[in-house]
Amino acid sequence: MSGRGVLVTGASRGIGRAISAAFAAQGDRVAIHHRDSAEEADSLLGELPGRGHTVVRADLADPGEVRDMVEAAAGALGGIDVLVNNAGTFLHHPITEMSYEEWQQAWRRTLDVNLVGAANAAWCALQHMPEGGRIVNVSSRGAFRGEPESPAYGASKAGMNALGQSLAIALAPRGIAVATVAPGFVETDMTNEHLKPPRGDAIRAQSPFGRVARPEEIAAAVVYLASPAAEWASGAVLDLNGASYLR
Repeated sequence: MSGRGVLVTGASRGIGRAISAAFAAQGDRVAIHHRDSAEEADSLLGELPGRGHTVVRADLADPGEVRDMVEAAAGALGGIDVLVNNAGTFLHHPITEMSYEEWQQAWRRTLDVNLVGAANAAWCALQHMPEGGRIVNVSSRGAFRGEPESPAYGASKAGMNALGQSLAIALAPRGIAVATVAPGFVETDMTNEHLKPPRGDAIRAQSPFGRVARPEEIAAAVVYLASPAAEWASGAVLDLNGASYLR
């Protein structure tokens, strides 16, 4: 189970950082992807236990950069056993407040990064993935409950759920399992502003536990779904929202 090569996109901060740490803690080699947070990525590289980790960079909206990034990760890791599609962008673009040009830009950027970028990363990683490999996508509760002020985000995550299920069927004959986690609010530096009172109090009250998730809780689920024991979870979309939204 240990000693695998794991590529985590959006790994320098938040959920991705916790995911990278969890894989490294069990002896895996991690490629830490970032777009423009080299300092945070290098900091994480210095913190991870074990050897063989690396930092790779790409704008996931650029197909050429995605390919180069995956090639660099595979070269450093000696192949890719696990891909975690965690990177994403969240743009505020309520339909009633945007110009048509702004609306187009928000949709294009969001889909290019969150959905097409993830699909491209999966295609590229597959070229280096042996039988028994794993792909785990990080989706969102917003795919199901809606994102009225960021509709492209909700749509991109719904598309990611469908992408994961399609790939689960397509790749099963190669022994590769594909699964998805769909978190609700998670306590990270990216959500700090949202979680400040009074809005934060309302967000925490959405869960009967009266809190939001910790990044380590999401990481634990991702590590399980990437494990050999989780082959039969292929095609699953696992809700991780503390019963804040049930479907």
